[in-house]
Amino acid sequence: MKDFFICNCAQHENKLITSSFVVVSKQVKPKKSGEPYLALTLGDRSGQLEAKMWDNVEDAIDAFEQEDFIKVKGLINKYKNRFQLTIHKLRRLADSEIDFADYLPKTSKDIGELWQTLAGFVATFQDPNLKALVEAFMSDPAIAEAYRNAPAAKSLHHAYIGGLLDHVVSLFRSCDLVCRNYPQINRDLLLTGAFLHDIGKIHELTFNRSFSYTTRGQLLGHMVIELEMLQAKVAQVPGFPDELKTLVEHLIISHHGQYEFGSPKLPMFPEALMLHYLDDLDSKMEAMRAHFERGADADGAWAGYNPSLGRPLLNTAKFLEKKEETEKNGKLATPEEQTNHAEIKEAPMIPGLDLDERSEAPAPLLASSPKRIG
Repeated sequence: MKDFFICNCAQHENKLITSSFVVVSKQVKPKKSGEPYLALTLGDRSGQLEAKMWDNVEDAIDAFEQEDFIKVKGLINKYKNRFQLTIHKLRRLADSEIDFADYLPKTSKDIGELWQTLAGFVATFQDPNLKALVEAFMSDPAIAEAYRNAPAAKSLHHAYIGGLLDHVVSLFRSCDLVCRNYPQINRDLLLTGAFLHDIGKIHELTFNRSFSYTTRGQLLGHMVIELEMLQAKVAQVPGFPDELKTLVEHLIISHHGQYEFGSPKLPMFPEALMLHYLDDLDSKMEAMRAHFERGADADGAWAGYNPSLGRPLLNTAKFLEKKEETEKNGKLATPEEQTNHAEIKEAPMIPGLDLDERSEAPAPLLASSPKRIG
């Protein structure tokens, strides 16, 4: 097992490290002098790290390719408030030298139990056609194997082995709960949409060595792939109504909710609208959870800026914990602290947050979501 993971960068700042990584991306770029340098994105199960190699590049350019595993020696430092690795030496690793579990993040939940939870929901379907359709997918060995292991996204949410299944089980629970408050909703139709809305990710993404897009996924996208998969399985359910098929197709192509988020159609019936909002909610809740987990070692309650959500995030548990500690110790805020607090209220920026740290310009904090991350 690796003894250094990307999540350990803070403990090794300005230190030399020797470790192994998977090459998520590889680019050869020119220096100002015209000489080449390597710009890499390296990954392991704890995250990704930008890396540069400035010297002896000619020998390294052809030594490895994207998605290869490499062992590197280099210096961990910060550039524009982000950790990066300056590589001094590297070599390609054979598959026999690595433990794949070190490089791809995986759900901590039991995948078998998640699958059984999903099957339990499907067993309660009242509509025989929708039940037969979902069971046709679940009984397909190739689809079932991929569904149990695929991530739900490349990086934004549930980006880990088992992430798709974890996301869909969570979405099933939300759909089942909310349906109880809206009896006019067709529960079976909604849950069928939840099961199928991201199933095309099993072909859109590759997840053997790192998370990236397949050529088919890049060219078609998961929704087009899902319509093809649906057509094939509907043909296996005798007498499946055309009208019901049309509704399921609409659930698939409208679940991103808005045109600017890649949805070819807006949700046009209640189940489609509910699927969109619950899917978006589950994606954003997971994005926040993962963001707080990455900053678990930080002392402050503010967890920094999240590019996908377009805003800084406050860890309320830490915020309330510090308030309770202050009250317990009987500590009153000093005038200086009160002044600083007033200044923070006046300024939308969070102390220590550099605009250069952001991967994109900040979006206004509106009630509507600045970016679709599902």
